[in-house]
Amino acid sequence: MEQKELSFTESVSLSAKQSFTDERIVLSISEIVNSVKDELQAKFRDIWIKGEISNLRRPSSGHLYFTLKDGTSQLSAVCFRLRARYLKFQPEDGIDVVVRGSASVYAPRGQLQFMVEQMEPLGRGALQVAFEQLKARLEREGLFDPAHKKELPLLPSKVGVVTSSSGAAIQDILRVLRRRNDRVNILLYPTRVQGEGAAAEIAEGIEYLSKRSDVDVIIAGRGGGSLEDLWPFNEEVVARAIYGAAVPVISAVGHEIDFTISDFVADLRAPTPSAAAEIVSGKREELLSRVTALSRECRQLISLQLASRKARYQALIGRRGFIDAESRVRMLIQRLDELRFRLTGVLPSVLERWRVSLEQHEKDLRQLTLFLLKNRRQGIENWTERLRAYSPQQVLDRGYAIVMSASGAIVRDPEEVSKGERIHVKVAKGEFSARKEEDNGA
Repeated sequence: MEQKELSFTESVSLSAKQSFTDERIVLSISEIVNSVKDELQAKFRDIWIKGEISNLRRPSSGHLYFTLKDGTSQLSAVCFRLRARYLKFQPEDGIDVVVRGSASVYAPRGQLQFMVEQMEPLGRGALQVAFEQLKARLEREGLFDPAHKKELPLLPSKVGVVTSSSGAAIQDILRVLRRRNDRVNILLYPTRVQGEGAAAEIAEGIEYLSKRSDVDVIIAGRGGGSLEDLWPFNEEVVARAIYGAAVPVISAVGHEIDFTISDFVADLRAPTPSAAAEIVSGKREELLSRVTALSRECRQLISLQLASRKARYQALIGRRGFIDAESRVRMLIQRLDELRFRLTGVLPSVLERWRVSLEQHEKDLRQLTLFLLKNRRQGIENWTERLRAYSPQQVLDRGYAIVMSASGAIVRDPEEVSKGERIHVKVAKGEFSARKEEDNGA
């Protein structure tokens, strides 16, 4: 008998008809679930639905698991890692979204779920939501804090530029600098400024120029475009590169009405690349203009002072007091000349008297010195004679002798020497040894 494969609906209808007979068709759970899954995927494939995100979970696998709900119902949903990585914003609980995908059944639990392929915030673009989310997070971290912003150099000699080498931005910057300050050197780090991978290149350029010792300030930017075109300057990697730069960074992205994350992190925001070039070159023009103005003011002040002093001088020399003062000065000069002449005539005679007096004092001093030396010599000779009279040698010359024991001690009493002990006797012309033969009184 030929067998026919039945759909889920036909199987259910056949089962109902056969319930009135003795024959039964028994289906497994897997068959039921897979049949429902096939029907759902065939009927609800590549559709858009809307709802509010709740119970969002982010396991380490990178997949997103959440619930979509409205006022009366809810539906489990999953967005796998390969799709989630391309989302322009971060899904969060409470956000109303529209999602594109297909309905399916998670067989192990027999649970209805929606397989998400694409997701956008409801009523707002995904990029706008991503911009607001990143801006709020970086602001909480302090990357926009004015206290962290660096002062621009007064007169930069070299400016680093991170932009496309073929875009309008670099041409605008060069044109302005040639016109306003051609002494500024430009070091271009060429990068892509839109599309996949552009943000990483921009961040690398900022980091490279920041590490160079000859770069004073960095301009990072591009010309105008859509939000998608400007998006690399809204990436976190660029924001953190600007925040970590060792030199000031000027963000010059798009037109005056365009704002990016880099504008908030940068040390200064320029509405356009041309404006950024004017900022780094304008200081020199301002200083030159100020110096010119100050020079002009100084010349005017000096002229006024000179005119005032001249008028005062003319007024003074016309007064009688000034004339009298001039006469007194002339009289004093004449008096000084007279004193000089008198001093010239008197000085030789005064010097001669001083010379004669000095010679006499020198003669007197010499005589006094000789007299004092003679008296001193006579006194020394008298004392020498006195000392010589008391000298032991003089005593010996008169016939006396000095007796000493064997140990060298002077003998003053015979009892100090024993019988038979040798003694030394010193006389005027020398000395000799002797021996005591008998005791005192023997």
